Amino acid sequence: MLCSRCATHATTDRSGHCAECAAAPTGGPPTAWAPPPPVRPVRSVVGLSYAVVSLLAAVAVIDVFAVYAALGVRAATGTMNVEAVEDHDRYAQALDQAEWLLYLSSSLGMMGVLATGIVFIIWFHRTRTNAEVFAPGTLRRGPGWAIASWFIPFANLWIPRWIAGDIWTASELDRRVPRTVLNAWWILWVLMLPVSQIAGRMWERAEEAEAIRQATLALAASSALDIAAAVLAILFVHRLTAMQETKTLAGPQPAPVMAPSF
Repeated sequence: MLCSRCATHATTDRSGHCAECAAAPTGGPPTAWAPPPPVRPVRSVVGLSYAVVSLLAAVAVIDVFAVYAALGVRAATGTMNVEAVEDHDRYAQALDQAEWLLYLSSSLGMMGVLATGIVFIIWFHRTRTNAEVFAPGTLRRGPGWAIASWFIPFANLWIPRWIAGDIWTASELDRRVPRTVLNAWWILWVLMLPVSQIAGRMWERAEEAEAIRQATLALAASSALDIAAAVLAILFVHRLTAMQETKTLAGPQPAPVMAPSF
C-alpha cells in the first residue's frame, strides 16, 4: 500500500504510515534521502607539465643566446673608442650583425615568454582545481584567481605566490614538503622584472659608446637572471606535478590545514 505521509509503496500500520514515517516525528515526513554530491575527479597535470617544462627550457636557451648577443654588441662597440680603425666597413658590418642578433634574441624571447606564460597559467589553474579536490573548502581563493591574479598590476607580485603556497599545502601527502624551490623561483622571478625593465630603458636611451656597453651588460645580466628563474620554474613545476600525482594515487586523504603561504 501507499504510505499516507511519504507516498511510497510499503507495509503500513493502522494509521496508514510506513515504518519510517511511524518512527519519525509528527512534524512531517522524514527527510528524503539524497545521493552525495559527485566527487570531482583529479585531472592529471603530467602532460601539461611536459609542455611547460619544454617551453621553459626553450626560454632558457633563448636567454643564453641573448647573453651571447648582448656581449657581442658590447665587444663590437668597444672598438668605437679606437682612434684608427683599419677597416671601417668590417667594423660597421660586425656591429650591425651583433645588433641584429640582439634584436633577434629579443624577438624570440618575447614570443617564448608569451607561449610559456599561456601554457604555464593553464597548468597552474589545473593544479589549483586539483587542490580543491584534495582539500575542499580550505583554500582561501577560488580557482579563477589562479588565472586572474597574474593580470592584476602590482598584486601579481604576491597573489599568485599565495595561491601557489595553498596549492602546495593541499598537494602534500603525509608530511610537510620544504618550499625552497617555490620560494627561490618566485624571488628570482620578481627580481628579474625590474632588472629587465631597467636594462631595456638603458638600451633605448644609449647613444654613446660607453652607455651602449653598460646597457648591453645590463641586458646580459637580465637574461642571466631569467635563465636562473627558468631553471627554478622547471624544478617547481616538476615537484608540484609529482606531489599531485603521488597524492592522487594515494586516494582520499584528510584535508590538510592551510598554513601561511610563505
